[in-house]
Amino acid sequence: MIISKTKQEVKEPRITLVGAGPGDAELISLKGVRILKSADVVLYDALVNNELLDFAPEHAMKVYVGKRSGDHSYSQEAVNKLMIDYALNYGHVVRLKGGDPFVFGRGFEELEMAASYSIPAEVVPGISSSISVPALQGIPVTHRGTSESFWVITGTTTSGEVSKDLYAAAKTDATVVVLMGVRKLKEIAAIFEAEGKGRLPVAVIQNGSMANEKVVVGTVATIAEAAADQKIGAPALIVFGEVVGLHALYQPIRAFYECSE
Repeated sequence: MIISKTKQEVKEPRITLVGAGPGDAELISLKGVRILKSADVVLYDALVNNELLDFAPEHAMKVYVGKRSGDHSYSQEAVNKLMIDYALNYGHVVRLKGGDPFVFGRGFEELEMAASYSIPAEVVPGISSSISVPALQGIPVTHRGTSESFWVITGTTTSGEVSKDLYAAAKTDATVVVLMGVRKLKEIAAIFEAEGKGRLPVAVIQNGSMANEKVVVGTVATIAEAAADQKIGAPALIVFGEVVGLHALYQPIRAFYECSE
């Protein structure tokens, strides 16, 4: 798709990838807001809070290029092409992406595309949902004496299969945060159960940081059924690990296990 030039003076093309954070409009950086105010075109994803578009100038075009787990309105190739066409024709393109552009955001591919056309590009990092969404629920991804490290893994690869890294992560004592995996929750939980971790605490958080946020807490053995009962769906992330046991909702589960022993 080629965007035709207008009669207006063409500005120097440039591209800025901006991380919009986990969803709450206030969780974007000050630099991200400043960059948005200088945009000629904003290309924004499905998980971006629309309130952020108000920071862009009135003359700026706002173009939805929806990309959501299981629903890719535009292919990455189409988004890359639009990004280049708008930059060449209109000037400053802000590519507004949910979370952080480099955490399963395919940001580096977009940088490479800009470089192939010799278009200056920069990155404004965003707050990744992988850390911030658990934190907002009072779940630390690391905690002294409980978890010394954490993994961030995609639940579903480009081939539609469960990531092989999950099998390795399930063998560790690390906190494991799974993005884009709620549709395969039962299958993913089975990987942990196969490692003898049926009682490992698990949380599933939908629409993290938003007013309509939902959270369900359980164990590896119970989480799939609990999430189904609460009608949890995408977008959501899954947290496996003893740190989930710190959540207030987990305390009755802990008490149950302690009484049954």
